[in-house]
Amino acid sequence: MGSKKKSKPGRSKKKPKTSADQALALDYVRAWAHPTPPEPSAADADADDFLPVQVARVGGGDVLFELHSHSNHSDGFLSPSALVERAHRNGVKVLALTDHDTMAGIPEAVSAASKVGIRIIPGVEISALYNPREVAGAGEPVHILAYYGTCGPSESDELYSMLLNIRDGRYLRAKNMLAKLNKLKVLIKWEHVTKIAGEGVAPGRLHVARAMVEAGYVENVRQAFNKYLGDDGPAYARGSEPFAEAVVQLISRTGGISTLAHPWSLKNPDAIIRSLKGAGLNAMEVYRSDGKVDGFSELADKYGLLKVGGSDFHGRGGKDESDIGTVKLAITTLCGFLKMARPIWSAAMKDILLKFAEEPSSANLGNILKFGRLTNAEDFSSTNTGTDVVDFCLSSWLSNDDMEDVEREEVRLKLAHYAAEQQHQLHSHLE
Repeated sequence: MGSKKKSKPGRSKKKPKTSADQALALDYVRAWAHPTPPEPSAADADADDFLPVQVARVGGGDVLFELHSHSNHSDGFLSPSALVERAHRNGVKVLALTDHDTMAGIPEAVSAASKVGIRIIPGVEISALYNPREVAGAGEPVHILAYYGTCGPSESDELYSMLLNIRDGRYLRAKNMLAKLNKLKVLIKWEHVTKIAGEGVAPGRLHVARAMVEAGYVENVRQAFNKYLGDDGPAYARGSEPFAEAVVQLISRTGGISTLAHPWSLKNPDAIIRSLKGAGLNAMEVYRSDGKVDGFSELADKYGLLKVGGSDFHGRGGKDESDIGTVKLAITTLCGFLKMARPIWSAAMKDILLKFAEEPSSANLGNILKFGRLTNAEDFSSTNTGTDVVDFCLSSWLSNDDMEDVEREEVRLKLAHYAAEQQHQLHSHLE
């Protein structure tokens, strides 16, 4: 399982003709990836007359998704803005920012992406532990990617509480690693690690590894992991990771798509995938920049999981790292991903908006606008522009499905009801 032999995804000796299904999938993905196409200028009008309607609207060519990337809000080297700029240069149209155990970089990424026409999928890579017997201090590390819709997770407090607990555990974990390194005569200062991590960033193994390189104990990060910090290394330490099944269930409850990250790094992938599928896992990574990892496509088929992939870009700049946007998923895969995700994201968005309708507080409004293009809740009044909030959030949800229109109207009616109630209470108070 996971041998070195790879097969390039979507490549064959003869390039197949685009089928009707592929054409429909391409139109579907393009329409979602380009929710607000720019108005054509007068200079472009004549040229557009010679293009098919769909191509004129959103541009030609395939749509490149990057579903696994990191910024300096966890263990990446680039800021979210710089990450977006690099993705744009590489032709990425949809970018999932999936920092480890934090979504703090999403607002900056959304702001930067709006300037270059990239769509952001709010994401997070959650550190977890697979332990069939749920015995403390035992088990295998597992990473679960979560992908959310425009408004982010519903019941977000529960998710953010879990992420905060994991990040708090990272500080203790890093200190335990330094203590083990100290016993091995590798003397790394805590201040060195936290300076590399940056203010407010929970230190991880990569930050410790970089400190080891800078202190001259190892030649590079890879050597630090191979000799000391790997899962079986003498300086490895665990944090306070939740059980993997609980993470998958939480992602499902909060309106996200759960995906098993880099399963080829697991010691017992079949058992873990089987268990996580039982907990509600939606997808697993199968594709890397060097192709499809042998054996894992079959495992995905075995357990009925969607096959996805991403570069896992950190911006280290080394020859061993894949650049952002180097995993080019087939258009049918992207279409399958969106058709699975969009109803789930739509339901979560509805829950978030209804919660605001029931309690139009600045806190709930802040939750709605957290990952949007507008982030200042003070710009909205809960009584007279509640429907503006609904329209703003749903403006990026391009679907003509009748059910979504009914749901949208339901939210508007509830907002009007609560606004009328507040107005009535105000008049009663003044009389």
